[in-house]
Amino acid sequence: MAWDSGAVPVIVLTKADLCADLARRLSEIGTVACGAEVLVTSSLSEDGWTSVRKYLGRGKTVAFIGSSGVGKSTLINRLLGWDALATKGLRNDDKGRHTTTRRELIVLPEGGAVIDTPGMRELGIESADFSKAFADIGKLAAECRFRDCTHSGEPGCAVRRAMDEGLLSAERLAAWKKLKKEAVYEGLNSRQIESEKFSVMFAEVGGMKNARKFAKEINKKRHGY
Repeated sequence: MAWDSGAVPVIVLTKADLCADLARRLSEIGTVACGAEVLVTSSLSEDGWTSVRKYLGRGKTVAFIGSSGVGKSTLINRLLGWDALATKGLRNDDKGRHTTTRRELIVLPEGGAVIDTPGMRELGIESADFSKAFADIGKLAAECRFRDCTHSGEPGCAVRRAMDEGLLSAERLAAWKKLKKEAVYEGLNSRQIESEKFSVMFAEVGGMKNARKFAKEINKKRHGY
C-alpha cells in the first residue's frame, strides 16, 4: 500500500529498551518488512532516535502511523527538541491510551514536516499490486508447475519448496495469502462483498448456482416439496 502510494515505507521499532530479545524481534520483522528498512529507536537514550533523521529534511513530509501507545508522539517530541505533543504510557492491560485524537502537521526546526496521527488498529487494502512488497513470492510463484497454484500443497510448487528449504518463512506466506484474500474485496460495495464471500464459500460445490440447486434438493428431501 505504501509503495503504491509513492511514499517510502519505513518500519520503526520504538521502546527498544523494553525488548528482552531485540535480535529475535528484528529477525521476525525482517520476514514481513516487504522491502522496507527497519529502524530501532529508544527515547530514553540521547541517540536512540537519530536514525529517523535521515528521512527528514526540507521538502519532506513524514507521517507516523501505528497503534496507540507505541511512542509516535514521544518520538516526534524528541525530533522537535521539546514536548509539543501530549504523551501517555500503556494501560495495565498493555493497550495504548488514545492521547492523540486528531491528525496534526508539525514543521520541524531543521526543515521538513511530520504528521502525528491517532492510534489505529488496522489499515484497509488500497491497492492489490504486490509486485514490490512480495517480489520474492511472485518470483517463486512463476516457477510453480501450475499457473493457478495456490501454494497449499500442489505438486511442483516452488513456493512450498522454498519454505521446506528455509528460504521463505511460513509467516511471510501467510501474510501474502491474507492480503491477497483482502484484495479480492477492493472497490466493492457491501452487497458485492457479501456476494463474493458466498462465491468463495461455495466454490467447492461449483459456485452459487449449484449451491442454490443443492439447497433446493435438500429442502425437497427434508420437507417433501
